[in-house]
Amino acid sequence: MKPKHLASLAAVSLLACLSPGTLMAQTTSSTYGTYAIPNPSWYIMPQVTGVDPDSRFNGDKNLGGFGLRFGKAVSPSWDLQIGGSMARASNNGQRFEQDTLGVDGLYIFNRSSNFRPFLLAGIGGERDKLPSASKTSPYLNLGLGFQLGLSDQWFMQADLRRTRTYLRGNTFGFDHANTNSLNVGLSYYFDKPARPVPAQYTPPPAPEPTVTAPPPPPPPAPARFERVTLSATELFAFDSAELASSQPKLDQIAQTLVGGNFNGNITVTGYTDRIGSEAYNLKLSQRRADAVKNYLSSKGVNPTRLTAVGKGESNPVVTCNDRKLPDLIACLAPNRRVEVEEIVIERRVN
Repeated sequence: MKPKHLASLAAVSLLACLSPGTLMAQTTSSTYGTYAIPNPSWYIMPQVTGVDPDSRFNGDKNLGGFGLRFGKAVSPSWDLQIGGSMARASNNGQRFEQDTLGVDGLYIFNRSSNFRPFLLAGIGGERDKLPSASKTSPYLNLGLGFQLGLSDQWFMQADLRRTRTYLRGNTFGFDHANTNSLNVGLSYYFDKPARPVPAQYTPPPAPEPTVTAPPPPPPPAPARFERVTLSATELFAFDSAELASSQPKLDQIAQTLVGGNFNGNITVTGYTDRIGSEAYNLKLSQRRADAVKNYLSSKGVNPTRLTAVGKGESNPVVTCNDRKLPDLIACLAPNRRVEVEEIVIERRVN
């Protein structure tokens, strides 16, 4: 590549990087895929520089100076730096000046630590000036160095460069020059890095209150039969089927049956003792059962629900062997259900 072409390329690169639109685009862009960049903002880096110029310029005299660069991380592995340097020295009364302006790309090997080594390559323009001649020529450079993170907004950079300048014309009597330089700078990021917002613990939502349905009511108790035993002496006179005028127990039974607590059928059973003939006792027990049935019907109990049964002497409970009738009746008195014509009412209850 000819020197004039290199100079043109350097000028175009500088104008593109320094134009307001490009600067704004670089400033607002901070997303680079899924990789992290410590700080994507622009930074400024003043430098001190030591220059070992081509001996044909100024003998073996080194130059000292300073530089200023602007930079930005443009990807997880690359930094872009724009700027230049000014170096001066005198040798045997002869003053030599060297100024540079260019663009460098730095390949960062490791951004995950504070110590970040890199390689660099750059292009730009170099002005060399002797008392008798002055010329600006394009250059290419290569180098290596490192960045040392000091805080969120500060880091130090040091690099060693080898520059090859393609001298234009025949101003100095040779067509190229090789220069070594050592640069040490302190960099400041214009913006602080964006800190990730720590995830705040959100307690899990409280479980929905469990509405426990009340237990179902227990099933109704199975129907059972309640047997009401009425003493014959409370209902009838001896050897009679005519009910006495006052029957509080039968009234209570009738009230229960009419009240709807039980809707089943009712059996009224009459018993006698063994005194008398079996046929007579059977008929007497039947008449007494019918008398109770009729009484309940008169109190409002549906007669179709009532059944009257006479069982006479059946189902005895006690046995008495007294020969005298009064003694026999007295013996049978404690067990009126069987021997003293008990009437048994059966009714179903819930």
